[in-house]
Amino acid sequence: MTETTTTATTTATTATATACERHDDGGAHHFWQGAFIGDEEAGRRLEDLPAAVGAALATVLETETVLAACDALAAALRDPAHPVRARLAAHLPPGEDPAVLAELGALLGRRELTRKLRRELGGATPGRLDRADPRETVYEAWAPVGLVAHVAPGNAATVAPLSIVEGLLAGNVNVLKTSGSDGLFTQHLMAELAALDPTGALAARVVVLRFPSSRQEWLRLMCAPADAVAVWGGEGAVEGVAAHVPAGCRLVEWGHRISFAYLTADAWSDAAALDALADDVCLYEQQACSSPQVVYLDTDDEQEVFAFAERFAGVLAARPPAAGATAEGPADPAEAAELTTTELVARLEEHLGLTRVFAAADGSWRVMADTRSPLTASPLHRSVWVKPLPRERLIATLRPMRRYLQTAGLAGSRNDVAELARTALAAGVTRITPVGAMQASYAGEPHDGVYALQRYSRRVAVQADPARFATTACLDDLVRPVLLPPPAGPLLGKEDVQAPARELDRADAELYFHSGGSTGAPALSVFSYDDYDTQMHAAARGLLAAGYDPVGDRTANLFYCGAMYGSFISFFSVLERLGGVQLPLAAGPDHRATARALVEHRADTLFGMPSYLWQLLHAEADALRAYGGLRKVFYGGEHFTEEQRRTLEEEFGIETIRSITYGSTDLGPLGYQCTDSSGGVHHLHADLHTMEVVDLAEDRPVAPGETGRLVFSTHARRGQQLGRYLIGDLGREVPGRCPCGRRAPRFELMGRTGDVMRVATYFLNHRRFTALAGQRGGHRGELQIRLDGTGARERLTVRVERMPATDPERLREVFLSGYPELRSAVSERLLDLAVEAVDGPSLDRSPTSGKLLAVVDARR
Repeated sequence: MTETTTTATTTATTATATACERHDDGGAHHFWQGAFIGDEEAGRRLEDLPAAVGAALATVLETETVLAACDALAAALRDPAHPVRARLAAHLPPGEDPAVLAELGALLGRRELTRKLRRELGGATPGRLDRADPRETVYEAWAPVGLVAHVAPGNAATVAPLSIVEGLLAGNVNVLKTSGSDGLFTQHLMAELAALDPTGALAARVVVLRFPSSRQEWLRLMCAPADAVAVWGGEGAVEGVAAHVPAGCRLVEWGHRISFAYLTADAWSDAAALDALADDVCLYEQQACSSPQVVYLDTDDEQEVFAFAERFAGVLAARPPAAGATAEGPADPAEAAELTTTELVARLEEHLGLTRVFAAADGSWRVMADTRSPLTASPLHRSVWVKPLPRERLIATLRPMRRYLQTAGLAGSRNDVAELARTALAAGVTRITPVGAMQASYAGEPHDGVYALQRYSRRVAVQADPARFATTACLDDLVRPVLLPPPAGPLLGKEDVQAPARELDRADAELYFHSGGSTGAPALSVFSYDDYDTQMHAAARGLLAAGYDPVGDRTANLFYCGAMYGSFISFFSVLERLGGVQLPLAAGPDHRATARALVEHRADTLFGMPSYLWQLLHAEADALRAYGGLRKVFYGGEHFTEEQRRTLEEEFGIETIRSITYGSTDLGPLGYQCTDSSGGVHHLHADLHTMEVVDLAEDRPVAPGETGRLVFSTHARRGQQLGRYLIGDLGREVPGRCPCGRRAPRFELMGRTGDVMRVATYFLNHRRFTALAGQRGGHRGELQIRLDGTGARERLTVRVERMPATDPERLREVFLSGYPELRSAVSERLLDLAVEAVDGPSLDRSPTSGKLLAVVDARR
């Protein structure tokens, strides 16, 4: 368990739950793979547990499935009026504060669990076999150990469900034992979680049993097929379970731990430090493993110890009593007896000059000063030892107890804290905090010196033939499609996400980008750095699939930079993650200087916008042809026409021309090309998004293969949620499996909705003009359409880049003969058609991205 988990679980122990026998209707107090069952059925199924585990492990559990269900449950738990919260509150142990449900919800949110995955397993999708180093065909992943058997304590309501969630995040099947005296909180919480997963994958991986430890046969059947057994409790509890752990099975002990505070002379004379220390003692009534049981002073002066104890007793005396506290002390007789015995022994030793006791008359707190340094466990319930321990003796004194040490709360100067932290860690402490924050935690914090998710996982590797797998970034892409939760909700446009983007929490709004503004005013997109990193890794995998070689290629990054536009920065990040050689030149007006840098640094691969690359290559054609070293072009944001591709291949010797990615500023990378893709055909980044194709006029799905509006829902996003987002592009699904072998869905881009113009009562498409110009007119340059209102009728001007063989009149004839709707509009005298040859730089472009504006509508 992480320290974050511990915070919630210790909150649950503010009042230790008394024994409570609760039964569901008919005695069905076991939750087995989605159903509540009774003892007889549970016993029968335990006999067949190995087969059930094997069947569940035969399917892959997507990390996103776990995150989506947990996030939905977290939202319900944080909402006081939600029916799920009300149902679960009815199953809390007697005396448990219902506020623990909100705390549990805070731990199960997407942000916290994603951060936990990143810290402990290195990424948000740790189970995918991705390249460990993009320059090598070696694939690594975190794989589940298989079956994790959890033995939960009987006095902390949140330990059990959080332990199962950790097992699920690692992809395991989980069987958990709760105490025979426990209620059914964990069973019902898991049932609610499973109900939020439409795939059924979570239910198949969860079994929660309730039985006493004396039922040894069930414990044996539960542990026998396990690959890891996680146990909470003291040495006795661990030993009782360990007897059933088979050879080779990983035993994960989450036993009791002892924590202490350590104060230097400057700190123990500071009233604020004493108040902070009292906070640590009173919070959770010392029930947390991270609560201080001993306060060490950096001294060997006994009188200083006694004086401090008396001062600290005054601080504790001023604190309000614990919630539910009584004059009789703890409700548990054994705990009450331990408190009384510890205090009486300490008072007896006062006569020997060894101790001095300061205690409340009602027994609600006690401070016991002891001149002996060795660590002594406290009976808890605001009972604190105060002992001398000069820093030079710290390791020798504490190291014998290293197996039991957890948190050290330090108070002192900056230099003291730095020195003492290293010393305490050397003595065996696993966690250092300031005094006053010993119970504080953060998502993904290691617990007892380890990461829980790594204990429930195996690191696996596959080595593949470099020649056959050069363009394969993830082995899983060849095996199965990624199945993400289906999208739901209304269709969204840009205006629906702009205002929410400006209101994101600071932790989710760390990186701001503006769109290029080629189809309107630049739109704002906001990312967390974690989301950005996830997307750049995805784009890097897509670039490998397209044929980029991070070992051999020397790349000039020629995307536009500045004005919060993200292309240059993003592809800088992509190349950084690939380990590729990069010349970060950016697009600029000095084509001669750019060409000189390409030649000087032997660049052979160009990244950039087609319109900019086209201008550069033609402006410096002589120098670049003479260089002859350019081999690859990866483009984004626009498309090269077939005639332009032919020019690049024939005149400049370019061998590879492919899309660098298909994406948008707000959604990030959406699709990628493989070496078998051409034109506008892309694979979907199916581990990030789901895709729909809806009708051009109605919000309904189109028939398979038909063209419609592309709708994307992004799932791997911690901050800005973009579900069923209309990106503004047209496309169609491409049926069948790609020859490259990848299982990710394919789609073909068919232009933008803005490329379709309503002119003179007709709908005309920019793509038709481009296709006719290239295929029938032999035009190889750029093409732009301008629309003007001239009073009597509209005017459509096709502006084409002036090339050596450009013939405007010939192109006008091609357009009229090849486009019936255009011909009708002109013949009906509804439209004037003109074709102009202009220099490339005079065409209208977006000032931010450099994109050619396909249609300039000047009608007003």
